[in-house]
Amino acid sequence: MRALGLDLGAKRIGVAVSDPDGRLATPADVLYRTGDRARDHRAIVGLAREWEAEVVVVGVPYSLDGGTGPAAEEMLAESSDLAALLDVPVETHDERLTTLTATQQLREAGLDERAQRRVVDQVAAAVLLQSWLDGRRAGVDDA
Repeated sequence: MRALGLDLGAKRIGVAVSDPDGRLATPADVLYRTGDRARDHRAIVGLAREWEAEVVVVGVPYSLDGGTGPAAEEMLAESSDLAALLDVPVETHDERLTTLTATQQLREAGLDERAQRRVVDQVAAAVLLQSWLDGRRAGVDDA
């Protein structure tokens, strides 16, 4: 199952995609927010179609205690808006610390701060999507 992962930020949207078997997430793109949410959502719908995604996974920045603050509420609302537009299911997944993990991975890969800024959002989306894929596989394996 091919999945599309989204790290919805205020300025940028990190995009990742899985392989067709739903095992490995790969950074794919960064969309820049236009200030027009409907236009941004149409771009996401286009990417989901282009990648032939069977599910879209949206990261939600829950607080460290697992609660929903204003940012998490905003992402939950936006994921609902996307679900109304997409022809595939939209699932949410905890994205706590994905940007930190992505930044560490990029630093370890030797990228300087400027290079990191260009790709960190899509790498964070890949971290998020990989976590969702791994959790899904673990749930399937446990069944």
